[in-house]
Amino acid sequence: MIARPIHILHPTAPELLTERLRLRMPCHGDFAHRLAFYASDRSVWEGGPFSREQAWRIFASEVGQWPLMGFGPFSMEDRQSGAYLGEVGIYQPEGYPEPELGWFVTDAAEGKGYAAEGARAVMVWAATTFGWDHIDNYIDPGNARSIALGLRLGGVQVDAPGSDPTDVVIRHDLRGLAC
Repeated sequence: MIARPIHILHPTAPELLTERLRLRMPCHGDFAHRLAFYASDRSVWEGGPFSREQAWRIFASEVGQWPLMGFGPFSMEDRQSGAYLGEVGIYQPEGYPEPELGWFVTDAAEGKGYAAEGARAVMVWAATTFGWDHIDNYIDPGNARSIALGLRLGGVQVDAPGSDPTDVVIRHDLRGLAC
């Protein structure tokens, strides 16, 4: 396992703004959206579908990474309407070899470029905040859309451990992104 020093801890998520998105700390009200995702067939690439109790444990543990690790998920909102669009962030539950860049969007937000826009903002934030030289995606080999997105974001497939032995690992070079 590669240890990565965390220089700055954030007990809550900072707010990140992009052209269309506001990335913010998840709140209790966001759980309904996560539950809908985890109850659907779309969650198959995350090991789902999950029961309400399982979904809560995942959601709460991911949000709990903020005070414990200094990073975690951001809820994505449309800057104009305030509509919840999904989640993007950095995840490292026990057993992950390194922090992972991940995302999901609601059904209504699918295919509109929100995950890519949010992921780019998180990569710049991670490079600036932590000084990391790279971050990886761990993607189930059947999740062609996420693999394509990771590659469109400039990542390259590498032979490295993921969260599961079958994962496709896509590495993003963060050098040069820090301000």
